[in-house]
Amino acid sequence: MKKILLVGILGFGISLFFLWLIPRMAVTAKNESQIPTGSIATVTGTQVGATATVLQNEQGFANLRGGPNTLGYDVVGVLLVGQQVPALGRSPGGNWILVAYPGAPGGTAWVFSDLVEVKGSLPVVEPPPTATPQTTPTLDPTLVAQFEIDVLPTRLPTYTAPPPLILPTLGSDVPQTISGRIPVALLIIGLGVLGLFGLFISLLRSR
Repeated sequence: MKKILLVGILGFGISLFFLWLIPRMAVTAKNESQIPTGSIATVTGTQVGATATVLQNEQGFANLRGGPNTLGYDVVGVLLVGQQVPALGRSPGGNWILVAYPGAPGGTAWVFSDLVEVKGSLPVVEPPPTATPQTTPTLDPTLVAQFEIDVLPTRLPTYTAPPPLILPTLGSDVPQTISGRIPVALLIIGLGVLGLFGLFISLLRSR
């Protein structure tokens, strides 16, 4: 009876051991199957070229032109403040930066160097030729000659100065006052008043 009991306990223990061992063997085999046998290629970072970032300005953007000048080159696009684009080169004077811009003809455009911050070294790039007009306006000399009017100069009259103005002055021999105190005009007025007064008295007596 005791032997049978020992065999049962031993069998139960062996069963528990295999139940504990089998899941671990399956996990180990699964992990080993995921380990690559070949060589793994290493990933290395590629070197980034020069960049140009638009700085803060009053307009809030930077114009892109077809060449390194405001004269002779049209605006082909704009970059907003903070926008970063690949920088390809600089003008011979260094005042303009050539950047990659897919919207422009040829995929490149020029921006003024004071409006961007450049990181990295840039080669000097020769600017493209300025755009020339397709036709040059010319005037027909025969047609122009028909509308030419010769205007003869008009001679203005000469200015003649007037004769000097002569103001009459009283001579020193004309008596102005009597005894240097009574004016002559006052004396004449007084005599006239006395004459009128005498005439008035004569009329009263005749009545």
